Amino acid sequence: MDSFGRQSDMMYLYETYADMVYRIGYCYFGNRHDTQDVVQGVFLKLLDGNLPTFQDTEHEKAFLIVMTKNYCKDILKSSWRRKRVQEQEIQILQQESGLRADMAYALMRLPEKYKLTLYLYYYEGYSVKEIAKLLEQKETTIQTHLLRGRKKLKIELEQEGYYDRKRSQGTI
Repeated sequence: MDSFGRQSDMMYLYETYADMVYRIGYCYFGNRHDTQDVVQGVFLKLLDGNLPTFQDTEHEKAFLIVMTKNYCKDILKSSWRRKRVQEQEIQILQQESGLRADMAYALMRLPEKYKLTLYLYYYEGYSVKEIAKLLEQKETTIQTHLLRGRKKLKIELEQEGYYDRKRSQGTI
């Protein structure tokens, strides 16, 4: 592939998936600056390496999700991270992804395994089977993460006063 073809492929991938990479990175780090570093790092890694040949757009998307997840995990392993979620950062995520501010704040406070699973399921529209494949886990594990994540999200929202217990008896 000539350099022009590679450059146009990279531009296409960046324009198409940069927002998704950003949102996944945000699920891991909870702040704009680290998340921008993730987006930059993921696409630089793609640029430095051999750009794979994708079968279709779902293959592209899945590849970038797994690559972003692995990149974030590598960063988390290499240095300590702060867990505090800042209000300004929540507002940015809410504006960029369409999440309600209360939901974004509660989602960002969940443990990593629930946060990413809930995000991929509800906001990216992946099925349990697809998430299991992307995250290299069993489907039952993903189902458990969804169930427990919903419960923890409900508790977070109740504690913040956004969730009315009486009105929603029996629902999450």
